[in-house]
Amino acid sequence: MKKSLFLYLLILAVLMNVFTYMYYSKRATFEETQFKKTNTKFKDSINSITAKLADANYFSLENNENAQNYFDSENSKKTIAYEKLIPYVKEKLMDLNDNLKGNPYTGQDQIGEQKFIINKIKILNHRWIIADYSDGVYWGEVLIKYFINDDETVSFETFQSLLYQK
Repeated sequence: MKKSLFLYLLILAVLMNVFTYMYYSKRATFEETQFKKTNTKFKDSINSITAKLADANYFSLENNENAQNYFDSENSKKTIAYEKLIPYVKEKLMDLNDNLKGNPYTGQDQIGEQKFIINKIKILNHRWIIADYSDGVYWGEVLIKYFINDDETVSFETFQSLLYQK
């Protein structure tokens, strides 16, 4: 009786070891395949987002070499680093929001109690800016021409303005 009990326990221990070994070896390969699937999914989504970002930034001074060369070419009088120019122009345009009647380059007169101010700015190239403006009730967009003067000041000119319906 003792022999058969030890034999059953030995067989049970061997079976448990075999099943445990199989479980952990299959688990490792399963986790490895899951990791590969997840990794390829993440790479695909990162590539997709990168492509969308590149498409969205197609019209920007940061990615337009021709516009960058306008400020740093051999025959140009202006030698300005566009990395410094972008925040400088944005700051000068946003400073005009402090005007009592609102930013004059929105192309809109004050409608109600609130003044129109520019919220967001994107510099498209060496000549144009697109901006979003609002007074809290009405929203619009404006296309602005900008010029860098010889004394390195910035002058603006409203090219086209659009006010959305309420």
